[in-house]
Amino acid sequence: MPPLNFSIILPLLVLTVWACLLLLVDLFVKNKGITALLAALGLAISLGITLSQVGATGTSFNNMVVLDGFSTFVNALLLVSGLFGIALAYGYVKRMGIERGEYYTLLLFSVVGMMLMAQAADLIIVFLALEMLSIPLYVLAAFARPNVNSEEAGLKYFLLGAFSTGFVVYGIALVFGATRTTSLAGIVSAANAASSGTSSLLLLTIGSALILVGLGFKVAAVPFHMWTPDVYQGAPSAVTAFMAAGAKIAGFAALLRVFSLAFPSLASDITPIIAVISALTMIVGNIIAIAQTNIKRLLAYSSIAHAGYILMAFVPYGQKGVVATSVAAGLFYLVSYALTNFGAWAVVIALEKAEGNPSTGSGQRGLEIADYAGIGRKHPALAAAMTVFMFSLTGIPPTLGFVGKFYLFRAAIAGQFYLLAVIGVLTSLISAYYYLRVVVTMYMREGEPETTSEPWLNLTWGLAAVLTVIVSLVPAPLFDWASQAVLKLF
Repeated sequence: MPPLNFSIILPLLVLTVWACLLLLVDLFVKNKGITALLAALGLAISLGITLSQVGATGTSFNNMVVLDGFSTFVNALLLVSGLFGIALAYGYVKRMGIERGEYYTLLLFSVVGMMLMAQAADLIIVFLALEMLSIPLYVLAAFARPNVNSEEAGLKYFLLGAFSTGFVVYGIALVFGATRTTSLAGIVSAANAASSGTSSLLLLTIGSALILVGLGFKVAAVPFHMWTPDVYQGAPSAVTAFMAAGAKIAGFAALLRVFSLAFPSLASDITPIIAVISALTMIVGNIIAIAQTNIKRLLAYSSIAHAGYILMAFVPYGQKGVVATSVAAGLFYLVSYALTNFGAWAVVIALEKAEGNPSTGSGQRGLEIADYAGIGRKHPALAAAMTVFMFSLTGIPPTLGFVGKFYLFRAAIAGQFYLLAVIGVLTSLISAYYYLRVVVTMYMREGEPETTSEPWLNLTWGLAAVLTVIVSLVPAPLFDWASQAVLKLF
């Protein structure tokens, strides 16, 4: 039996044990705010361990789990996302009457699955991580029971999530049939050895395409995006914010690692498919968002569109001279999107009110774009923060979203995908219409908006707005770190 190096997955182990203990401790804690603080402490400890692993590399569990610059970067981003998720939920769950301690335990287990996804060097681990991150999210999406909208969101997410998992499992089975291994290192060796036109190469190509479909569901890429608007609208807003960032980061981490390391020999067949999916995702997400009047559905279609932008970094994965730059651009944009996403959802939560019949979800106020009228006059700081987030999502300087899109477009051009870069620019212009409509409503429409002021919520949108601007002025350190997040094949 090969030696096991548990230090490779030490942050995951600590967080897993912490989540199990938290589940027990919560039985004796009446104030669920303490449970939230303990969950945040566990994430902070794991984050500290992760940052101490910067520069370290290694593998364990018979090369099924890997530690490299890529996994360290992604794990740090996921743990910070978990902290933001708890900050948004701290006051929200109380206000909405759904304060239960298991919320935070489920969130921690989902983060563990996401981190395992980033470190997976074997398709079996990818599948296990996918299930570990998804199952808690299914429960969290339906957490606002007996609100039927939340229950419907959980059911839809579960059914389509299980459907997409079937694609992944079938794809893994075909890849194993073609290569006799599920290890990424073994797959790339077998793929390089396979001669053109053989049945093994055909099975490998079909298997990789099915894995792409399954992970495409997870990142909400067109045409696998159907679940996103209804789930984002029906789920509790704090859950939606965490889901929109965390699941997307983990999904793209798996896509980048699996395809860049295991399937580079299939790039000539897979790259055109990814390019088409990226273009369709940007076009469909941005165009349909124009018709939305509900802020949660607008941000849902925005999330779909941004999946298309991130896929631009994934398109040149088979070009050795470009892949490092494109991976760095993708990681940088994931940071940009996560920070802006949490800030925007913090503003949404600040305006959301729970009223009416809780069993039907009717009577909620603050979720229509029209409800943002008058914020610029009555709550100038909140309006300024939301303006920063809308500018960043559009790609207007000086915001992190502008810098992130610049790196993405540069990577696409370096890979000679000029048409894709043009589509990215044009769809960004389209997105300005519906993002700036929110800004116009806040500053140029009369209204008396009611907002909620909570310390952790205010800290979230305030910190996110400041960092979105400041980091965009000095992006080099973050991009340099992303550039050092090299994918390694052990």
